[in-house]
Amino acid sequence: MDLISRVQNLIIKPKDEWVKIKSETTPPMTLILSYAAILAAIPAIAQFIGYGLIGIRVPFLGNVRYPLGSSLLRAVLYYVFTLASVYGFGFVINLLAPNFGTKPNLQKAMQLSVYSMTIPFVAGIFYSIPSLGVLAGIAGLYGLYVLYLGFNNPMMDTPKDKIVTYVIVCMVVVVVLMLVVGLILGAIFAVGSVARF
Repeated sequence: MDLISRVQNLIIKPKDEWVKIKSETTPPMTLILSYAAILAAIPAIAQFIGYGLIGIRVPFLGNVRYPLGSSLLRAVLYYVFTLASVYGFGFVINLLAPNFGTKPNLQKAMQLSVYSMTIPFVAGIFYSIPSLGVLAGIAGLYGLYVLYLGFNNPMMDTPKDKIVTYVIVCMVVVVVLMLVVGLILGAIFAVGSVARF
């Protein structure tokens, strides 16, 4: 698997790429380490640049930058929590499978989880300019569509009449996971002592 062509194909022609992915037998850990771990670094590094070097606009305070130590800590925590979320999301897809007439298959569930996060990972570059961070969120919607295409391929061999419900439940799970990551990071960095690090 060529990382760059896989990313391009998932962005430009995801439907065709899911057909190729379905025939692959990449072990879940290899998928996390050789694909997700590389791409998850994009938003983490971009956040380090955005919060530590460029800064965020705060009403009545102007442009505020985190100290470099705090920015680095934020980037590392974001990276770790994001990878854990992607890994957890794969397990959730697999655990939900029987509820939708689908045979559990951790390998395929992990492929759905990891590859559907390609677009949010790549769009994470927008975090380098904090005011453009909302564009990363909008790109995440396209990532949800790519997830739907993976289910519709069908990666998990889900019955056609249950795909939409299965995808909606999985979308809710991934949105909740990302919100939890954001809330945890927000809570950690809301503490004044961490912000002065």
